[in-house]
Amino acid sequence: MSKFKSKSGGASLAVGGMAGLLASACCLGPLVFITLGVSGAWIGNLAALESYRPLFIGAAIVAIFFAWRRIYRPIEQCEPGETCAIPQVRQSYKVIFWAVTALILIALVFPYVLPLFY
Repeated sequence: MSKFKSKSGGASLAVGGMAGLLASACCLGPLVFITLGVSGAWIGNLAALESYRPLFIGAAIVAIFFAWRRIYRPIEQCEPGETCAIPQVRQSYKVIFWAVTALILIALVFPYVLPLFY
């Protein structure tokens, strides 16, 4: 076995979070910047990411699936000393998992809800 293989699901969780952020960057990013008072012609360049949105969402879903498999596996499969065997770590990973899942769901739904705000 490779010593670099993640057994906790943290790497998949991080990849899912980053893919969720990238998937929402084309639509949610400009709205957040304008709300914060940041403007400029460069914000229009974020719309160029729209064509990559399905790829980012697909990567996020795959990463979230692998994170779910690692985080919600039975505790009996964890060896003593691993991060998945510590109850506090398991609980915090579950909270982060659901936060990232909510971010991905927002990225999926946001373009369809956005016209309701204009």
